[in-house]
Amino acid sequence: MKRFEDRVAVITGAGSGIGRALALELAGRGARLAVSDVDMARAADTAAHCEKAGALALPYQVNVADRTAVLAHAEEVAGEFGGVNLVVNNAGVALSANVDEMRWEDLDWLMNINFWGVVHGTKAFLPHLIASGDGHLVNVSSVFGFVGVPTQSAYNAAKFAVRGFTEALRQEMLIERQPVGVSCVHPGGIKTNIVRDARSGGEMRMDKVDRDFQRIALTTPERAAETIVKGVERGKPRILIGPDAYLFDAIPRLLGARYQRMNAVLARAGFAIGRRFGRF
Repeated sequence: MKRFEDRVAVITGAGSGIGRALALELAGRGARLAVSDVDMARAADTAAHCEKAGALALPYQVNVADRTAVLAHAEEVAGEFGGVNLVVNNAGVALSANVDEMRWEDLDWLMNINFWGVVHGTKAFLPHLIASGDGHLVNVSSVFGFVGVPTQSAYNAAKFAVRGFTEALRQEMLIERQPVGVSCVHPGGIKTNIVRDARSGGEMRMDKVDRDFQRIALTTPERAAETIVKGVERGKPRILIGPDAYLFDAIPRLLGARYQRMNAVLARAGFAIGRRFGRF
């Protein structure tokens, strides 16, 4: 996809963070936008900002974990806009908990949004992308789709799954010679509210963890949006965001499974420091 003017772009999780920044970036490039979020007020606010930039933008309240709702959303958007060219399955949540203390309901909550939300969006919109004759699908994974991280087993599971699902789909589109590009996005630390809104197990103080995260996150949502758009323009199968993303990508390539023992030592020290400073 070399241009975005008058193309129809669908973005989930568009009420804040990368989703909102991406909507504004595409609005500035002349796209027509269907922006959704589980929070209608946030989606409407994003749409209003896009319209101020001169773009047509319609807000939708969609829970990506609800398959029926996503399927209906795809038909509604295609009907209102006359087609769909670009879909970004961006909606996501976070959960910090050891496996043995993780609550089943929290695990289901995260997987239903971070993995099944991507599958729902892909399955619902793929026929419309194919019908467009020039479509592109973007699924957002994470650097945690490259390496396992203590207390992030659920997030790792979802993001590894998104990566595998997306890479398999891209090959299928190539085999079938379908007019749909497919990209998997792996952001590093982005200055969003994902940690602030996260669930946690045990005694982890997410308010304090979020303050720490905001200090060390290297990339703004606006920069992330620019990187994604450039990646789509170039048809890149894998889009890395931030210098830390390249580091995470390199770790398992260079160290193989040895990174796990090394990371466990670092994590043990990090947990000790966190307890000392009231993060747990």
